[in-house]
Amino acid sequence: QVQLVESGGGEVQAGGSLRLSCAASGRTFSRGAMGWFRQAPGKEREFVAAIGSRGGSPVYAHSVKNRFTISSDSAKNTVYLQMNGLKPEDTAVYYCAADTFAPFGTPVTKSEYDFWGQGTQVTVSS
Repeated sequence: QVQLVESGGGEVQAGGSLRLSCAASGRTFSRGAMGWFRQAPGKEREFVAAIGSRGGSPVYAHSVKNRFTISSDSAKNTVYLQMNGLKPEDTAVYYCAADTFAPFGTPVTKSEYDFWGQGTQVTVSS
């Protein structure tokens, strides 16, 4: 089992920044990946960004590329999502997810992830 706890959400004005954190505990996985997804009211949960357990090039959704940055600190078992240039359409509940075995690349679909955090609300006002 893997436990994921997100933090860092909140309310910010358009153009502002927030940094989300996701602390992982429990089972370790060296060939997996960590990802961020988001879900706005009335919409499907969508991929935001992901990074492999071994590091490497992260993957981003087109809508957040060049604004959001995903990173990881293996010593702290924590993944971060730095969000800059926030827009009202970024408003959503943001979820951290773990794929414990991803040997063929960084997964971008929610069905590939095994464990999920409880989510943290991000609200961007115009």
